[in-house]
Amino acid sequence: MALKSKLLLVALLLSVLFLSVYVASATQDPELKQCRHQCKHQQGLDSKQREQCEQGCDKYIKQKREEEKHRRSEGGGGGGGSFYPISETGREQEEEKEFQGRQQEDQNPYFFEDEHFETRVQTEEGRFQLLQKFTERSDLLRAIENYRIGFLDTKPHAFVAPSHFDADTVLFVFQGRPTVTIVRGEKRESHNLERGDLFRIPAGTPVYMVNRDENEKLFIVEFMKPVSVPGEYEAFYAAGGENPESFFKAFSPQVLQAALKTEMNKLERLFGQQRQGSITRASEEQIKKLSQQHGQGGGSEGFWPFHGGQSSSDALNLFSKHPSQANKFGHLFEADFNDFKQLQDLDLLVSFANITQGAMVGPYFNSRATKISFVLDGEGYFEMACPYVSSTGRQEQQPQQRQKSSPRYQKISGNLRRGAVFVAPAGHPVTAIASRNSNLQIICFEVNAHDNIRVPLAGKKNVVSQFDREAKELAFNVPAREVDRIFNNQDDEFFFEGPNEQPEHGRAYA
Repeated sequence: MALKSKLLLVALLLSVLFLSVYVASATQDPELKQCRHQCKHQQGLDSKQREQCEQGCDKYIKQKREEEKHRRSEGGGGGGGSFYPISETGREQEEEKEFQGRQQEDQNPYFFEDEHFETRVQTEEGRFQLLQKFTERSDLLRAIENYRIGFLDTKPHAFVAPSHFDADTVLFVFQGRPTVTIVRGEKRESHNLERGDLFRIPAGTPVYMVNRDENEKLFIVEFMKPVSVPGEYEAFYAAGGENPESFFKAFSPQVLQAALKTEMNKLERLFGQQRQGSITRASEEQIKKLSQQHGQGGGSEGFWPFHGGQSSSDALNLFSKHPSQANKFGHLFEADFNDFKQLQDLDLLVSFANITQGAMVGPYFNSRATKISFVLDGEGYFEMACPYVSSTGRQEQQPQQRQKSSPRYQKISGNLRRGAVFVAPAGHPVTAIASRNSNLQIICFEVNAHDNIRVPLAGKKNVVSQFDREAKELAFNVPAREVDRIFNNQDDEFFFEGPNEQPEHGRAYA
């Protein structure tokens, strides 16, 4: 009897050990983590549905692991009765496959596509998507780990519910005509924005907006600098109910009744009615009222529905500025803190590039600034020289570990289309080329912009042409006239005619 009890105890301990190992590995599973995160932020779910969603994630991962275990036992040999699920050789093969998968993902840490965005809000009237943290992709992006990029995409006459963000936010309006209302202390300000407008929303400022255009969709790119948890961004909804959930519901009933001096049944009704999500449709009468400007931003729009096409006085329209670079191959519009003082404490420069179809911009590099580029429209590709990624896609060794030799540069490249994001760190030579079918339009946010210098590598003012004659000969080991013949051959500046043949890149690669 004692022997039987001991055997039972051993079996029980082994079961607990196996379960503990599974749970520990499951919680570290990135797919499970992402699934649970989506459940947490998915609009339209109450607390019970979120719990069911997370249970579904656990069930899916468990079933997936069981299927993998079954496949291993069928293909690995060695007898199905073994305590170990796979042999050491099989384990090494599995680990190698996992490493190759991660390696393929990390081959180009500077390029982001649709799968790298997370849907934070999704309703019938619109969506808000947020790009993953830059350092989740690679430690090479540590310089911009506390910045986030996202976009808002809504239908005409859509209303975005009041909220505040734990991040300083800069908006760029690419499509639509939003009215943005913010509350500063006891003052409410409404700002009628237009295509091309930049607008700053300070962290913690209650804000809501409506797309007053009855035909055109609203598309806004948002650049954020979190102020609470580094690299993390959240919206806080005061107004709401079940969807979006109001943060008032996190407080105990006793606290709410005392703070709002209201009976609980009335509070339950107030915070239980909204289930349509944070992006809904507004009526024409509601839009008329919301788009009447007041406060400091008033007076530029005129009476609804007649609009003068002018921006709010607290916004800056990039397209109203004289382009800093312009020729038949493209136009560049730029704004720094001298143009828009709200950019100063963010140390940010914002630019819009419209590259003519078949043309190119650069190559060039920034001396200090890291450029985060978001493709607004069109197609094309980019190329960048990088010393930190090897030909196999792995991160290069640190300088003290590297053998004594000159740097080796790899070409980082990827296809560009609407919604794609690419990053050019300081010092990295980069170029972007528009397809022969459409212009390529890009909005760029340059971080660490103070005292930055853009250094052209081709065209009239390229840096090589400014080297001393002796420096050219010593560096290239050819007569200086040969260097000049090549680097002085391009008559245009910044924007150039693109390659005659454009390569097929497929997915981004290094």
